[in-house]
Amino acid sequence: MVDLFVYGTLRHVPLLELVLGAQGAALDVIPAHLPDHGAFTVVNQPFPAIEARSGHSAQGLLLRGLTQDDMDALNFYEGGFDYALQRVEVQLDAGGHAAADVYFPEPGLWETGDPWDLTEWVHQWGALSLRAAEEVMAYRGRLTAAEVAERFRPIRVRAAAWLAARSQTGDPDHDLDRDVVVHNHKRAYLNFFAMEEMDLQFRRYDGSLSPVVNRGVALVGRAAVVLPYDPRRDAVLLIEQFRAATYIAGNQRPWMWEPPAGLVDPGETAEQAARREAMEEAGLKVTHLETVAQVYPSSGASGEFLHVYVGICDFDDITGGGGLESEDEDIRSQIISYDHLMRGIDDHSYQDMPLVTASLWLSRHRERLRKT
Repeated sequence: MVDLFVYGTLRHVPLLELVLGAQGAALDVIPAHLPDHGAFTVVNQPFPAIEARSGHSAQGLLLRGLTQDDMDALNFYEGGFDYALQRVEVQLDAGGHAAADVYFPEPGLWETGDPWDLTEWVHQWGALSLRAAEEVMAYRGRLTAAEVAERFRPIRVRAAAWLAARSQTGDPDHDLDRDVVVHNHKRAYLNFFAMEEMDLQFRRYDGSLSPVVNRGVALVGRAAVVLPYDPRRDAVLLIEQFRAATYIAGNQRPWMWEPPAGLVDPGETAEQAARREAMEEAGLKVTHLETVAQVYPSSGASGEFLHVYVGICDFDDITGGGGLESEDEDIRSQIISYDHLMRGIDDHSYQDMPLVTASLWLSRHRERLRKT
């Protein structure tokens, strides 16, 4: 049996229960603290790190009597982020002290900031972390902790997208608790994208339930797409890049002309993502965003949700662009007239659906945009 002191996100009991697969009554948990240490925010990350600092006290929980299976689960959840267990002596909040193991990060691994606040973290990141942990723990025994850690950013992107979808207004004609029955949920594949399957029944229009059907979905997250438009020039800017998905699907023209686009990061709005991608991929500062659509581009196969915009820009002010080397992007751009764009739409030259959608919207609103 192992006694473990947790000081960070695992102090959130619902997350701890999810990782361990145990409910509160089955856990021996007591409040404790580690003197001359503190939990501090990690710059640009939604979790804290513990550091030795005189005069501070790291608040936490002492988990007593953990089994080897418990530790295997915790090591899987924490182990891919270069944390190592160290033995310390913690003070019990009710009095006394106890020896316990603590997950310490590799020295110098993280840049830390202000003292970390659990209540603030739960408000901002708690629900997302729970959803992400569900996906992480589903791959215990199938992937290593390091392999999951490499995929953690897209896991969090998908978690944020799931929460955003769940926050939308429900369908007044259907009660999901009554009209959809899930018999089995399988997380089949995890990488930059994920594949999930369900055996389910749905309510048919005659009022009966369908037979049990197996359906799969490619889960990506939310993405922002922005077609840059310069009203003064009456022109748009398109980017071109190699798309492996279309190549794998057999397409003979896998270099695609499209608008700048990218996934919406957790904690980021779709508008912020659109502006960021316009700068990263095209070197453009967007002065104003016009909402085109909020849509699922392929609802029969993919859970990706697109926020499509037309972005008002000045093409005399292009700096940088070309994408991020860290994401293996190799992008070129081209400015074309509105008439050139619409000829391409009419003769079916463009294969990217968001580009076609944004271009058709532009054709309806172009005169208004040129007057403003």
